[in-house]
Amino acid sequence: VQLQASGGGLVQAGGSLRLSCAASGRIFRPNGMGWYREAPGRQRELVASVSSGGITTYADFVKGRFTISRDNAKNTVSLQMNSLKPEDTAVYYCSFRRGGSRWPDYWGQGTQVTVSS
Repeated sequence: VQLQASGGGLVQAGGSLRLSCAASGRIFRPNGMGWYREAPGRQRELVASVSSGGITTYADFVKGRFTISRDNAKNTVSLQMNSLKPEDTAVYYCSFRRGGSRWPDYWGQGTQVTVSS
């Protein structure tokens, strides 16, 4: 499975950004797609995920601000990020998890999100 992410960039605090990711290759269901982030000096952490069945999971620090969605027909996942804060600054990674896996099996190339104060 290959993941191609797009979006990201520089935005002021309170602004919005949208990340998108397309998966290609041998894709079977069930599966999970999501977004993780990694800030300097910190471990990679889950931001949000969505299963092929539509079950979503959000980290507490993004609840009410970020929305994850996916299109199973196109094998794409998007992350709408609103009310961005400087602490959201990080490299965001698209992920793909095969059914039965506990952790992501594949990662996208990462896209930088920078929120200025």
